[in-house]
Amino acid sequence: MQPRASRGWRALAVGALVLSAGSVARAQAQTPTQTPQHVVSLDELQADAAKPAQARHADEAAVKDLLSSPPAQQALKSNHLDLRQVNQAVGQLSDEELAQLAQRSRQAQTDFAAGNISDHDLILIVLVILVALIVALAVR
Repeated sequence: MQPRASRGWRALAVGALVLSAGSVARAQAQTPTQTPQHVVSLDELQADAAKPAQARHADEAAVKDLLSSPPAQQALKSNHLDLRQVNQAVGQLSDEELAQLAQRSRQAQTDFAAGNISDHDLILIVLVILVALIVALAVR
C-alpha cells in the first residue's frame, strides 16, 4: 500500500510542477500588444534629457535680459560694445560659466527692482559681468 501512496504523491507533485511551470511561462510570455514595463518611462527620460538645455536657455535669457535693460544699454554704449556681439558671446560660454553669470544677473535684477541698488550700481555690475564674459571667452 505504501508504494501506491508514494506513487500518488509523486504524481501529484509532478502535476503541480507542470502546472506551475506552465503558468509561469504564460505569465512571462508577452503578446504583441504588450510592452515591457521599465523602471523609468520614456517620457521621464526625455524630460531628464531636456533639463540641461532648458536650464541653459533660462540662464541665457537671464543674462540677456539684464544686458537689454536701459542701464546696461548705457554701459554697453559708453564702452562701444554692440548688444548683438555680447549676446553671441553669451552663447559661447560653457554651461558652468553661463550659470554663474545668470545667477549674478538675476541677483542684480532683483536688487535693482527692490531698490537696493541704484542705476549707477547696476551699470557697475553690468560692467563686471561684461569683464567676466570677456575673460571667460579669452581663456578659451
